[in-house]
Amino acid sequence: MGTEQVAAGATEPETVALIPVLDDNYVFVLVRGRRAAVVDPAVAPPVRDWLLQRGLELEAILHTHHHSDHIGGTPDLLRTWPGAAVIAAAADRARIPFQTRGVRHGERIRVLGRPLEVIGVPGHTAHHIAFHRPPQDGSAGGDLFCGDTLFAGGCGRLFEGTPAQMHDSLRRLAALPEATRVWCAHEYTATNLAWAHATAPADAAITARLEAVRAARAAGEPTIPSCIGLEKATNLFVRAADADALAALRLSRNGWRS
Repeated sequence: MGTEQVAAGATEPETVALIPVLDDNYVFVLVRGRRAAVVDPAVAPPVRDWLLQRGLELEAILHTHHHSDHIGGTPDLLRTWPGAAVIAAAADRARIPFQTRGVRHGERIRVLGRPLEVIGVPGHTAHHIAFHRPPQDGSAGGDLFCGDTLFAGGCGRLFEGTPAQMHDSLRRLAALPEATRVWCAHEYTATNLAWAHATAPADAAITARLEAVRAARAAGEPTIPSCIGLEKATNLFVRAADADALAALRLSRNGWRS
């Protein structure tokens, strides 16, 4: 099971597929030719089956942070593809001990032969990172794999970071081109937007997006990817003026019940 979208502008076609796992997680697979990279494999079996059914060779596993529902499948995937690189935050080596390459904010690496930018986005965890694949050949889009920092219509809980850190992290992501596709790791969109609509009931953009999301979910479709422009228009956390405003929204969201 998975949904694939082609990344425009690449000389060799590239796709990003999402594989639903657990209750609401997504694992993302980048594919170029017969090569693949996996982002945040919560569990291994459905990911391994997806790759093997397509005859793909796993070259890299990317981790945005250390939580078990983002790294749990990696040891098992490495049994099938022992040569795959494991890329994660260097500062989190103790909590992601199987990484083969530690990276830091601002680094530019190559995965599947294409550049990938590492963006530090602390807040949800202390050493959370995101991966940004810039567009190629002048195309408008790009891809952002942001783990649990930016959600469609929301943001991650502050387990280890501060509102100021999360606000800075969201500002950093919001500065990416508006056409950048946002691949966040959970299907929380309908609940996030229901809360946003209850918080800002007169906001027409939020209302319209909530209706579209509910229709998609009723049809069994994922609401991911989003895009940076849509989040800037309808995500109250991205729109927060400062850290205090974000903290107030986070408190409201934590106490809200649908």
